[in-house]
Amino acid sequence: MQVHQTDFSTGSVRKNILDVALPMTAAQLLNLLYNIVDRVYIGMIPDVGQVALGGLGLCFPIIMMVTAFTNLFGGASPLCGIARGAGNEKEAENIMGNAFVLLVLSGVILMTIGLVFHKPILYLFGASDVTYRYAAEYIMIYLLGTVPVMIALGMNPYINSQGFPRIGMLTVFLGAVVNIVLDPIFIFVFDMGVSGAATATIISQFLSAVWVLKFLTGKQAALRLKRESMKLSAVRVKNITGLGLSSFVMSFTNSLVQVACNSTLQQFGGDLYISIMTILNSIREIAQTPVNGLTSGSSPVLSFNYGEKQYKKVRQGIWFAAAVCIVYTLIIWGLIFLFPRVFIGIFNRDPELMTDAVPAMHVYFFGFFMMALQFAGQNAFTALGKAKFAVFFSLLRKVVIVVPLTLLLPRIGGLGVMGVFLAEPISNFIGGTACFVTMLCTVMPELRRGGKA
Repeated sequence: MQVHQTDFSTGSVRKNILDVALPMTAAQLLNLLYNIVDRVYIGMIPDVGQVALGGLGLCFPIIMMVTAFTNLFGGASPLCGIARGAGNEKEAENIMGNAFVLLVLSGVILMTIGLVFHKPILYLFGASDVTYRYAAEYIMIYLLGTVPVMIALGMNPYINSQGFPRIGMLTVFLGAVVNIVLDPIFIFVFDMGVSGAATATIISQFLSAVWVLKFLTGKQAALRLKRESMKLSAVRVKNITGLGLSSFVMSFTNSLVQVACNSTLQQFGGDLYISIMTILNSIREIAQTPVNGLTSGSSPVLSFNYGEKQYKKVRQGIWFAAAVCIVYTLIIWGLIFLFPRVFIGIFNRDPELMTDAVPAMHVYFFGFFMMALQFAGQNAFTALGKAKFAVFFSLLRKVVIVVPLTLLLPRIGGLGVMGVFLAEPISNFIGGTACFVTMLCTVMPELRRGGKA
């Protein structure tokens, strides 16, 4: 198979970003299908679709926790880009090998803990006796595929960092297509219900993991996964976890926010509002994926040019990514505001759910464009290896702003469940502004001075 490698050292930085970002965005949209397709089909199960959808929503914090540890080690791929830009390919391979070992070890540990303690965890996260059945049915099977899930998602960024975004896209395309085909067969034809959706997901992720390992150990990879590169080094582990900590915190705090939302919604609104939050989270994931794809696509380009000391290109790349993200999110906000029932109806068309979900959606997505500032600012910090800034702003938005507001607002002025949905736009305005302005005041002056902080 002939593969195309983008040379980050030549051509326009905007073109290089798009060369990487477009396949990565497509890959992330396909990856999103793993979970979105599950939710769409589960929501269509006769008689129990709405309740089963709520049960699946209770699994999100656990799935996000797996994603958090995947990002902790996969999120350090900019270190490979910086090492390659500096001409040190051996070190780049050692970084990748260490990351692989850490992904496998953490995957085994997370799977074991999840299988043993899933019941108390799900009830802690807001399960009722009705929704627990569906949540447990899904998560017990999903957890069995933890290691291949983490390999597929965690090692794919190391393919992208080498300039092979189309291979990265095909990684996800393979699994997504298999999942789309197997989901209706397992759920409806074999009458496996929720467990069928989980089974389809882990089979598809296993195939994606095999594809990733085949490419990274093959001759066409610029950096290869070798046994000698898997020997753990304390310094590399520290650097990997230090940079990946930003992505870890983002996913971990997403899990924390979801726990706070589900438990509060259970208290003030019951199972119906957990189902509504599951739908709104699904729509948000779809809407923000192009933003995440563009910023993630810019990361290896920014990292390489930063390592090569091409600071003007780095500045151009940061501004380009930010501008495109802001324009896109403004358009999406308008569509969601005008056509909420269309988006909600993708997952469930129950009249009672629709009546309560529309006003919740208008509140939850208010000022959606401010989220783009958080992504653009945080990505600039991560791509240039400035882990402390990236971690701080992840914690600020989620832990300092969203979680306290989620717990507090429902108790103020009779807001109730609407207080939970209001916490999201407030955090976007405060956290997004703080992150982007700080990036402009720290990173940009450094780049103009020639890269010396």
